[in-house]
Amino acid sequence: MAVSVSICFLLILVSCMQEKKKVGVPENKSNPTTLHSLKTENFTIEIDGKQTGLYTLKNDNGVEITFTDYGQHLVALYLPDKNGNFEDVVLGFDTIDAYINGGGAYMGSVIGRYGNRIAEGKFTLDGTEYTLAQNNNGNHLHGGIKGFHAVVWDANQLSNSEIEFERTSPDMEEGYPGNLKVKVTYTLSDENELNIKYTATTDKTTVLNLTHHSFFNLEGEGNGTVDNHEMRINADAFTPVDAGLIPTGEIKKVAGTPFDFRQMKSIARDIESGDEQLLFAKGYDHNFVLNQGPTDENGLVLAAEVVAPKSGRTLQVYTNEPAIQFYGGNFLNGKDIGKSGKPYPFRGAFCLETQHYPDSPNQPGFPSTVLEPGEVYSSVCMYKFGLIE
Repeated sequence: MAVSVSICFLLILVSCMQEKKKVGVPENKSNPTTLHSLKTENFTIEIDGKQTGLYTLKNDNGVEITFTDYGQHLVALYLPDKNGNFEDVVLGFDTIDAYINGGGAYMGSVIGRYGNRIAEGKFTLDGTEYTLAQNNNGNHLHGGIKGFHAVVWDANQLSNSEIEFERTSPDMEEGYPGNLKVKVTYTLSDENELNIKYTATTDKTTVLNLTHHSFFNLEGEGNGTVDNHEMRINADAFTPVDAGLIPTGEIKKVAGTPFDFRQMKSIARDIESGDEQLLFAKGYDHNFVLNQGPTDENGLVLAAEVVAPKSGRTLQVYTNEPAIQFYGGNFLNGKDIGKSGKPYPFRGAFCLETQHYPDSPNQPGFPSTVLEPGEVYSSVCMYKFGLIE
């Protein structure tokens, strides 16, 4: 009897170990149940002593999202259209090399330590001036040359619908002070919600502004421009920029400007109006100051809504952040060829990045992005996908 019990215990233990081993291990891309045709070998490489791979989340509705642990790039996102046909709705590539050396540096990635721009790559904190990389027309953009988009994260796939990425950004990485412990969790619900939760702590006073940078085309990646997408942004004001796309410090009302998205309108409707702000950015690439309501049951503000008329797909963005960056794909130029073999044209996608304001460390009138030791940074972005009713 004792021998039988021991054997049973041993079998259970081996089974648990095998199950545990599966968690956090990149999936086998020969699995015929995945919608995409991405190949594991094209995303397997060693970077700074760490092996990269692919991870896929699924829900009961057939929605599928695939990530790589390199920069947390969201590589593919399959959604149904109004006829039930699934299609990939984010721009991306079928090899990791395109994210490292090609045009995919920020496509679908996590952005940090600081999303958006910091003027001249400098800021002062507690009397000390910090110097960052000037990697965008003399300014600092998206965390620098080797920001969070360009490092390998420790991945732990918690279930078929949830994955978390963690790493410690060492003191003075890309010029930022403090050893920063960061965790980003992605959860795909059966309501077709992709919940992104960021948490972080530091051992030295620092600045932090994390965001997600997927390039969406709700008609399908590579299927033309997003000009006909209808958009609403829940913002009465935005922050104008100078020619280098650095905020001037002004908070301007959207009323009477091309930046008034308080009612649904096509992205292209006012884009050729000749407004100086649109000329600076070749279109929309601006920070919108969000209104404080309405909120959902979790206290998140409905920041933006998008509708693709042809496919019928919809997107709602919820957040606890004070702002959202609307970028209209103005720097796409047709040279990048995506996963489906199609070129990504000018204005072939849009980004909606929940955030604090750009250049806040140099703008005392903007909400603070300072994180102190003992505090916990907490940011939430939720992309809710649906269909026109």
